[in-house]
Amino acid sequence: MSYYQNRKHPRLQGYDYGQAGVYFLTLCAAERRCLFAQVRAGGGVPDAPRVILTKYGMAVKERLEEMDRVYGYVALLKYVIMPNHVHILLQVTDGPSRTPAPAERDCANQTIPAFVSALKRMTNRVCGVPLWQRGYHDHVVRNEADYLRIWQYIDNNPSRWAEDKYFTQ
Repeated sequence: MSYYQNRKHPRLQGYDYGQAGVYFLTLCAAERRCLFAQVRAGGGVPDAPRVILTKYGMAVKERLEEMDRVYGYVALLKYVIMPNHVHILLQVTDGPSRTPAPAERDCANQTIPAFVSALKRMTNRVCGVPLWQRGYHDHVVRNEADYLRIWQYIDNNPSRWAEDKYFTQ
């Protein structure tokens, strides 16, 4: 039996990722190396964690915010940059809402993959090194309870870093 026969398909079968909706994305650093940030205690509230971005983490933050401004058909709702991964809550609209959409929008089913690819490509170019693991994890947000759970998960991610499945020293 080949590797590809047992491989789980990473996308929700039959779902059009170009349609309007909210998506939860997780992008991991290559080899899950801690390239983007450090999580330290003492963020103003006693023992509250704070995320301190590295130069690579700053590049990711700058590109995300740039893409939020430029890509008219997506809205960056919330994100957190962790030491070796990034969580993004992203809304895709039916069409340009703030600025004209780039040419990638012509292929509706490629909205999320095009966004992720552009983010990875731009950060790799700016940093001069390959930062990312191949692929990414996605979740289609299905209702308000799901949305609120993910919002809370992103908020709490730094405080739960030591228990995170991506945690490494």
